[in-house]
Amino acid sequence: MKSRVAILKTNPRTVLADYGELMNLAGYREVIAPDADTALKVNISWHFFYPGSSTTPWQLEGVIRTMLRDGYDPALIHACHNRTVVIDAHLGERENKQLPVVEAHDLRNVHLYEGEEWIHIRDAVGDLADDFLCLNEVYPKGFHIPRRFIGENIIHLPTVKTHVFTTTTGAMKNAFGGLLNERRHWTHPVIHETLVDLLMIQKKIHRGVFAVMDGTFAGDGPGPRCMIPHAKNVILASSDQVAIDAVAASLMGFDPMEIRFIRLAHELGLGCGDLREIELVGDESAAAERWNFVGPFKEMTFASRMQHKIYWGPLKKPIEWSLKTVLAPWAYAASVLYHDTFWYPFKAKKQMAEVLESPWGRLFRDWENLEADESGFPQIGDDPAELQLTGLSAFWTSLRILGTCLKEAPEIAQRKRMSATSKPRES
Repeated sequence: MKSRVAILKTNPRTVLADYGELMNLAGYREVIAPDADTALKVNISWHFFYPGSSTTPWQLEGVIRTMLRDGYDPALIHACHNRTVVIDAHLGERENKQLPVVEAHDLRNVHLYEGEEWIHIRDAVGDLADDFLCLNEVYPKGFHIPRRFIGENIIHLPTVKTHVFTTTTGAMKNAFGGLLNERRHWTHPVIHETLVDLLMIQKKIHRGVFAVMDGTFAGDGPGPRCMIPHAKNVILASSDQVAIDAVAASLMGFDPMEIRFIRLAHELGLGCGDLREIELVGDESAAAERWNFVGPFKEMTFASRMQHKIYWGPLKKPIEWSLKTVLAPWAYAASVLYHDTFWYPFKAKKQMAEVLESPWGRLFRDWENLEADESGFPQIGDDPAELQLTGLSAFWTSLRILGTCLKEAPEIAQRKRMSATSKPRES
């Protein structure tokens, strides 16, 4: 039986109904058991709003409305967030207008690093860990995953975009933050193999795995942050994480079987990366589009060039070792200073100006004030999205983020814990 990927063209007037049609075309009810808890795995690639970078509010809204309309119990649905040392998920869910959607439907909002129990991988998957391509070498003592994931459904909510490490990023990469702890940067030299290992884990622990991908905005260039955003008006869904990433890659103009994580997963039978073997349903003309993106490597940012040199180039031997020691926070600080203190305040607004004037940009601007009907948003404003956190406002916010990321760096937190436990007790 062929893997199935659903794809539709959409617009703000019909986007909510389109998400419902999309999910049912892809057969989500065959995969997402109604009697199990379902995590809606929100993607926040940047805490600032940047088109194409993170889960859109209409994507989240469309998925929730579809599930509620189809009889799923809201008490068994929750939004799910991870964090990284350099991404503030609480700021991100506000700036990307995801939190108002969750609150409007009175759903639980789970942040995996706050009060959640994490268990050792071998306690979670047993002997499957022997089959990992790389994670046993990256983490010789093993690693931990959230206990709550075991037996849960998960619906990934990625966007269509490029990535400076993996060429493209989508459904498979969306598991990265949720399944690995804050030392996930240790896997960057073997990132493609890591994504395949994580898909093995997902297929073992989850009751059902599904993905709904938003391409209303899509990102080209050095993603997942400093991209060239485009309005592309497509949405995709599938229960095959490999297949949906393959179709998204082909839309962007890449051969999916030349992307290592897709090819590896296909060869191991974890999904289908060969377009000839994927059943496309929905809008055939949309599936035939090729956007001819230049990709993430043609015009890399200073930060992405340095990352490549550290993980795969001439700086690997002299520098990469430091990222596994107490010295690692230098890299977190460098990332925040470049992306949040420099690039977003002074370059982002010009880069995203055109798409902010698109219907999706206007929808985002007035999201909290617009009234939807059963299909979507019959009326959207005439003005482009106006962002509060740009320029100096973003600059000052970035300094707070810098302080938080250094304070919460796992290497520093670990030393604090060791120091606290080593102090002699007072008699």
